[in-house]
Amino acid sequence: MSTHGFASVWGRGYRPEQVDQRIAALAKDCEDAWERVERLTAQAERMETESALLAERVAALEQPTYDNLGRRAQQILALAKAEDETVRREVREECQAVLDAAQESARRLRDAARERSEEIRAAAEAHASEATERALDSAEDIRGEARTETEAQRAESLDALTDVRRRTQRVIDDLEKKHGEMLAADDREFDRRGVALEAESDALVASAEARLVETRRMLSEAGEQARHRQEDAQDTAAELMAQARVRAERVMRDTERLVREHEETREEMRAHMAHVRNSLAALTGRAPTAD
Repeated sequence: MSTHGFASVWGRGYRPEQVDQRIAALAKDCEDAWERVERLTAQAERMETESALLAERVAALEQPTYDNLGRRAQQILALAKAEDETVRREVREECQAVLDAAQESARRLRDAARERSEEIRAAAEAHASEATERALDSAEDIRGEARTETEAQRAESLDALTDVRRRTQRVIDDLEKKHGEMLAADDREFDRRGVALEAESDALVASAEARLVETRRMLSEAGEQARHRQEDAQDTAAELMAQARVRAERVMRDTERLVREHEETREEMRAHMAHVRNSLAALTGRAPTAD
């Protein structure tokens, strides 16, 4: 049991409902005490006012003269005056005693009210201190639980992110491997077709040169006998050369077209791989790797 009349509970602090009841009772006693002080103060002031009014009324009365009375009557009057003075003095003393008693009672009530107020304030401060400590302890527990839960969630998020990055890197590696294989295959096919086209071009040029040599030989052997056929032979040779040139140009154009298509295919593959890397990097939050 505490000094304020509260039963202690387990740990630190008191029962909140008992504290509230005690504070309410002390507040009620304090209000009653102040009401009694106010009533007694008002009563004392009223008695002082009435006493002052009576004194004024008595002072305003004319002093009667009893000179025409006999000696016996004057003696009786003197005794009456003396008794009146005694009664007045006793009344004044009694009024003063009542006033002093009322003031003393008011002082005691004020002191009691002040003590009750101090007790109420002390109880309220104790209750507030205990409530604050409980709130701080509860807040610290909540912060600890939140910190533990946050660390667990952060660990799970890091594990998930690591797994996503690992799988993304595996996908990127597979794509780069496939891309490299496709480029290597394209290079081999381009080399093969280039070699074939070059061989075909060389064969065509060699054939045209051989036919040209043959034509010149035939022209040389024919001499004057074939002079009349010279123009036809020259036309034939020119036609053969033109055909050879056209065929060679066509082969060169085909070669250039294949080279251009191969380069376009390589650029498309590079662009596709760059798009895939950027998309995967955007999903995982990792910067895209350079080609």
